[in-house]
Amino acid sequence: MRHKLAYRKLNRTSEHRKALFKNMLNSLIKYEQITTTLPKAKELKPQIDKVITLGKKNSLASKKNLFAQLQSKSSVDKLVKNLSQRYGKRNGGYSRVIRAGFRYGDDAPMAIIELIDRDFQAKKIDIKKKSQETEKKTPDTKTKVPEKKIQSKK
Repeated sequence: MRHKLAYRKLNRTSEHRKALFKNMLNSLIKYEQITTTLPKAKELKPQIDKVITLGKKNSLASKKNLFAQLQSKSSVDKLVKNLSQRYGKRNGGYSRVIRAGFRYGDDAPMAIIELIDRDFQAKKIDIKKKSQETEKKTPDTKTKVPEKKIQSKK
């Protein structure tokens, strides 16, 4: 019987599981939508809801607790400044889990976990613009290759 066993172990040690969820929380805060397996998404949903609720308090103690849990200053800043204002009037249910079929390799059930009323531009935060890529590919200075003189036989 599974009485009083509150969470899935996901075939990982406790340290691995803590690191996994810390990384997934940071990614979800940064991109506001991630794709993962269904059991991981179901375990992540209560954690992200608790983190957002903690970010809405906007006190020094809550910021310290958030940083202790997330260990990312940018994630804490985004939680306190952006997400806490976005979900100020909402009492809970900041995220949703959507089933997304099965993975090709091992047929694992996949899911998309996303924040409610998410910013669609947050997903493209790391994608470079085409104009920046073309500037990097074409260097400004050209190196001159010395030409060899060919002497003909007489």
